[in-house]
Formats: sequence, C-alpha cells, structure tokens
Amino acid sequence: MPKSLAALSHAQAKEIQWLLTDVDDTLTWQGQLPPESLDALSKLQKAGINVVAVTGACAGWCDQIAKLWPLHGVIGENGAFWMQKKQSGFQTQSLSPMLTMRAQQQALIKQLTQLLRDYPGIGFASDQDFRFCDVAINLRQDRKPVEADVAAKLLSDICQLTLNGQKVKATQSSIHINVWVGEHNKRVSSERYLKQQPDFDTLSLSNVAYIGDSLNDEAMFEWLPVTFGVNNITPLLGKLSTPPSFVTAGNGGYGFAELAKILINAR
Repeated sequence: MPKSLAALSHAQAKEIQWLLTDVDDTLTWQGQLPPESLDALSKLQKAGINVVAVTGACAGWCDQIAKLWPLHGVIGENGAFWMQKKQSGFQTQSLSPMLTMRAQQQALIKQLTQLLRDYPGIGFASDQDFRFCDVAINLRQDRKPVEADVAAKLLSDICQLTLNGQKVKATQSSIHINVWVGEHNKRVSSERYLKQQPDFDTLSLSNVAYIGDSLNDEAMFEWLPVTFGVNNITPLLGKLSTPPSFVTAGNGGYGFAELAKILINAR
C-alpha cells in the first residue's frame, strides 16, 4: 500500500526534475482549479522542475492549458497528442496522423451510440466536439454520478468492441470513460515526449515522477519508481494492481500543492 507523503525522503524528492501530472481531480478539485494549484505550478517552473500535464482532457481544453498555464507541455486525450508553447510557435504532435484519428473517432461514435441505447441516461461528454481522437462518455462531469457497477459494466462492454479488426481501447477516469483506437496511452506518449527533450540522455527514471487520482493512471504507476496519488485516489486503491508509491493528505489540487512544496524545498 502507498506510504504517506511524509515518508518521501529528501534524496528522492531532490532527484525529481520532471513531474508528470494528471489534471481532472489531481490539479483541479470539485470542478475548479484551486489557486493553490496554479501557484504551485508557477513555483515549480521557477524552481526548474518541468511539469507536463498528462490528461484525458479534450484537445480544446489542452490547447488552453498549454498556452496559458506555467507548464512545459500537455499530453492530451490519454496520449493521442501533445502540445507545447515554444518561442518558435505553438506545436501539436501526434503518434498517428490526425486524419486517421478523426476517421476512427467518427466510426467509434457510431458504434458507441448504438451501445449506449442499452444505458439510458448516459451520453457523450459535453466537450466531445473539441476532441481530436477519443470518444468520452460522461460518468460524473456536471451530472449525477453514474453508479459504479453500471460504469464498470459499460467499460467492460466497450472493451469487447473492435473497429476494422483493431481492439477498441478504453479507460476510466474520475469523470469519463475514454475510448479510442490505437497503441497510444499515457505512458507511451510520455516516453515519446521525454525522448524529444535535449537532456533525455542524462535522465534516469528516478528523475521523473507522476501524480494522479484514478484508474487510468495505473500505467504510469507501473512505469515510474516514484509516483504519487492525491488523497481522493484512496477509495480506488483496492482496484489497482500497482498503486502509487505515496499518497498526499489533501484532495485534488490541494494535494498537488502539498507535493510541490516538498519538491521545491528539496531543491
């Protein structure tokens, strides 16, 4: 089981040069971005710690985050693309061609529309029109939460689907079920993002950490030796084969700010 954040050693904290972070219910809390989160991001940047948002959020939201927040970059829609604001201009890159992702997305929407007829009252996320690749099914964003057993059954049904011979991928976050076709995920695209950085050859896994809150963060918890969960991940720990190394005392963005303070002090 995870340790409390107080158990993180000074040496471990000092090693961390890159902090990859989920967004919904990790940087935010109860649908809002606490000022503590934004302040923590700014202080991390000034301390020389590179923060990359790794999220299931839509391309439209990621565009705003990448342009306005003090971040190194944003990996969106569970790894479908990444965005960076650079001196040379704003860049968006993806593992698959954008036209291919769009075509697969439209085909998925048709399949999922048919499937959701068996789940009255459950529909697509309100930001679906602003997505490049995936299809998001709304479980609890600005709506009464879908019951856990119903969400689990829906996720299982989705994972039985195929598209043009390819297995459909799906993962559950704190607010959505995200569905896509392709080999990308949070870990795959995070690795690709880091490999593009000039200092990649000098990095070890101990220099990279991740903080998240949900089931779709498990691939990141499996990959990195030092990982964190905000306190609101606690009810899900029994469902994770690989839980985070440490858990904060605070929920969402308040827990993120708690971690940021420790990392900055270690510098």
